[in-house]
Amino acid sequence: MKKPDWKAVTKQITSIHGRFLPELASPAGYAALISAYGLNVPVPLTLSAIGTKHKHYIKDGWQILTPRHFPAETLAGHLVFALKHEGLDLTVLKAVFRACGAAAIEKIVTETPTGNYARRVWFLYEWLTSENLKLPAATSGAYVPIVDAKRQYEVKGITSRRHRIRNNLPGIPAFCPMVFKTDSLRAFENRNLPELAEKLMAAVPAGRLSRAAAYLLLKDSRSSFEIEGEHPPHQRIERWGNAISNAGRNPIDLPELLRLQKIIIEDNRFVKLGLRKEGGFVGEHDRDTRMPIPVHISARAADLPQLIEGLISVANDNTARELNPVIAAAALAFGFVYIHPFSDGNGRLHRYLIQHILAARRFTPPGMVLPIASAILDKIDDYRKALESYSVRLLPAIRWKPDSDGNVEVLNDTSDFYRYFDATPHAEFLFRCVARAIEIEMPAETHFLKIHDEFRAEVNAVCPMPGATINLLFKFLKQNDGKLSRRAREKEFAALTEQEMERIESIYANLPASSADPEL
Repeated sequence: MKKPDWKAVTKQITSIHGRFLPELASPAGYAALISAYGLNVPVPLTLSAIGTKHKHYIKDGWQILTPRHFPAETLAGHLVFALKHEGLDLTVLKAVFRACGAAAIEKIVTETPTGNYARRVWFLYEWLTSENLKLPAATSGAYVPIVDAKRQYEVKGITSRRHRIRNNLPGIPAFCPMVFKTDSLRAFENRNLPELAEKLMAAVPAGRLSRAAAYLLLKDSRSSFEIEGEHPPHQRIERWGNAISNAGRNPIDLPELLRLQKIIIEDNRFVKLGLRKEGGFVGEHDRDTRMPIPVHISARAADLPQLIEGLISVANDNTARELNPVIAAAALAFGFVYIHPFSDGNGRLHRYLIQHILAARRFTPPGMVLPIASAILDKIDDYRKALESYSVRLLPAIRWKPDSDGNVEVLNDTSDFYRYFDATPHAEFLFRCVARAIEIEMPAETHFLKIHDEFRAEVNAVCPMPGATINLLFKFLKQNDGKLSRRAREKEFAALTEQEMERIESIYANLPASSADPEL
């Protein structure tokens, strides 16, 4: 490949990669590297540029730094800038390494063999490409981490004596999404949601807690179908709920995923179970031409075995357990749904993986399933935005053509796009859903049951009746603003006297307003 003209790449511009800069500035780091080598990759959420003023700020998808941050106009200069000021984008880095070749990286390391960033670049090249450079092992220099713990989530990691670095990446070359440590995520971690969930459960009598758990489990199962626009029979919802209740007990592997897919689909006469053998996309078809109109294109069928194997390895890796469970769940579950390995059932399996990670890593209290799917359903627009946060950047990097079946045929190598995506928006979204499940949905349901039990006791004092009849009475009152309808008075509850009806309506009216609806 022709050597990049770095001065041309870093000249002051007003827009690049489809983004307008907030001021006249020079691209740096990943923005410069992508342009210099003409890389066909999903563009990072935030790009960097050097402004003309001594002001550092982030705006419109750009991080603007001051003139003193201007890197050396070389491959090494922009790689060091990226690692120092932008964190790790493994997709871009691997594409750069492929474009520049081994000799260019060997030159960087040879010129500064003890340099912290040179050794990081060296390690990343070998880790990402599985190719060893023609370099002797490092003999000096303090051990340095690959991931900047102040910027992105990491694990304790293991040392590499060859590079004198500590590999604290939260994954493996086959699957390693990254998450930035935003103020939002730090705030969620500080709330200690697992401890709050345990305190809430400890304050509820065991019998009432088991009823709340059963209801929330059923609600979560139903919501997971509703997100997909499905309203299956109650028995099917219960069967999937039973599967969710066992999340975290069995290790995730391909046979387990296939078992779960069969529970979801049940009638597979028009669905091919197992890993896709054809292309996949999410979107619509043109009504006249049947041309695909994708909003997301799934991983190529040929790449699925390796991608799923990588995801499974990280899901079961004890090292990854050091990550906050919500962060890990977001990376794994959204990685799964972007890969979209099956013809159908991906969305529900993606949400199952969330439950699996939270349960397996003891975030979820024993005996409880957090109603994550119902929280997602409540925030469905935010859910779509989280999915689109990567899909809209992924789609332009995929070259495809329609096939004869109205599907898509991917023409370029896209496997890395699904291995190394930025899962920060997804982690923030999932934390919001987890917080809602613990701070709103769980207390609302247990409080509802407490009030419902009090309602039942007071009604029985007026007129003893079976529990199912009291439940029906409560439902009728709820549906008719606290009043028994004429039909209920004349049919289901005709046996009550007018005085008893008025007393029961009064009991219902005195219930706290927020407790009269279990769907809060």
